[in-house]
Amino acid sequence: MSADGPDLVVAGAGGGLAAALRGAELGLDVLVVEASEQFRRGNNTSMSTAMIPGAGSRFQAEAGIEDSARRFHDDIMAKTKGSADAFLAATLATVSAPLVEWLHDYVELPIELVTDFQYPGHSRLRCHTIPGRHGSGLLDFLVQRVREDDRIDLLTPARLVDVRTGDNGVTAAVVEDPSGRREEIPAPAVLLATNGFGADPELVRRYLPEIADAVYHGSETSRGDALAIGGRLDAATAFLDAYQGHGALAARGATLVGWATVMLGGIIVDTDGHRFGDETTGYSEYAATIATRPGATAWIVLDKHIHDACLVFTDFRQTVDSGALVWADTATELARRIDVPAEYLVEEVEAHARAASTDEPDRFGRTTARELNGPLAAVRVVPALFHTQGGLVVDEHARVLTRAGSAIEGLYAAGGAAAGISGHGAAGYLAGNGLLPALGLSYLAAEHIAAHHAARH
Repeated sequence: MSADGPDLVVAGAGGGLAAALRGAELGLDVLVVEASEQFRRGNNTSMSTAMIPGAGSRFQAEAGIEDSARRFHDDIMAKTKGSADAFLAATLATVSAPLVEWLHDYVELPIELVTDFQYPGHSRLRCHTIPGRHGSGLLDFLVQRVREDDRIDLLTPARLVDVRTGDNGVTAAVVEDPSGRREEIPAPAVLLATNGFGADPELVRRYLPEIADAVYHGSETSRGDALAIGGRLDAATAFLDAYQGHGALAARGATLVGWATVMLGGIIVDTDGHRFGDETTGYSEYAATIATRPGATAWIVLDKHIHDACLVFTDFRQTVDSGALVWADTATELARRIDVPAEYLVEEVEAHARAASTDEPDRFGRTTARELNGPLAAVRVVPALFHTQGGLVVDEHARVLTRAGSAIEGLYAAGGAAAGISGHGAAGYLAGNGLLPALGLSYLAAEHIAAHHAARH
């Protein structure tokens, strides 16, 4: 690290590590500050399913899949019903393929294209992940590379509490340790990668009242730090009502069951044994739907085929190991075991089979590829809030913009700290809308900072 201080301070050791690595690769000295000592298992990157969209990647080409940034952009706009920031959506769609290829080639992530099922809203198979399909593995790779890089220092526990600015932009980062001692670190650039405000109940109730009573399943350090810092600098905010919910958090053990159970043919019923919507519309919006059912809970019903196919997900294996699945040979027996009216559950399973046999949409508009065959299993789920999707407005370089529309030189935001591409509410969320802005905006920020650093020197 230079005696004059780092060229870049990254606040948050999740997706922001992509900025540290890309910046160091381009010649920057980087300091990463992280508020939690347990960040490797407790931040939103590590708690994800490690799904990163890459539209037009070479991995798709190798699999014979035609895709493009334009098609991905159109999918984002369609899922959000035109409400997403179209410019930022195009920016992130464009960087998505270079990002996943860089993660493979430079970070040495064992990237693979997911081809066994398709997430709601993606018109092409474009989600890339790693073996185990869990964010903890993704973060472990990033942290390992950071610790091997002499240009990067990692300071934890340490929380960014403020950013100093002068006539030419950012001048310093103010960092606080657990004792309350503060240090002002000179730096010309700061990246806010502190996630959103999901861990702040007051902010959640103010901006996301429909999901305020759901389980929060995210980092406890996501308390709106970027909003507070940005607010003091007159930064613009947008889409504060946007969030990623999840309708498949196991009530027992709070493990993620995963939406692959649904996309591979599972159904969801309430405690009365009734289905109540098209589950394939998306796991994010279905959280609020489940929250309206009796007891704010539901059952995912699957079969052995789905069970076996989902074992590639670490989260699902953890759910199985927790004993959350209830098995039975028939729908009637399963209804008895989970205490729902047998006549209704049997009818739902049979109706699902009829829809599958005709390839016609069912009464909710869902087109089902296959019927459920015994033995059957059920797992009780509760709605969850995973992370917020609104925050500071950024440009194509991830620079934070003021309410007047000008860039705050040297201040950048990524991931949940930035206003994302999910539109309003939960229904616009596409798989990868969390990790792509986290990693993608970090990557773009590092490139912009490095270009300015090179111009000055």
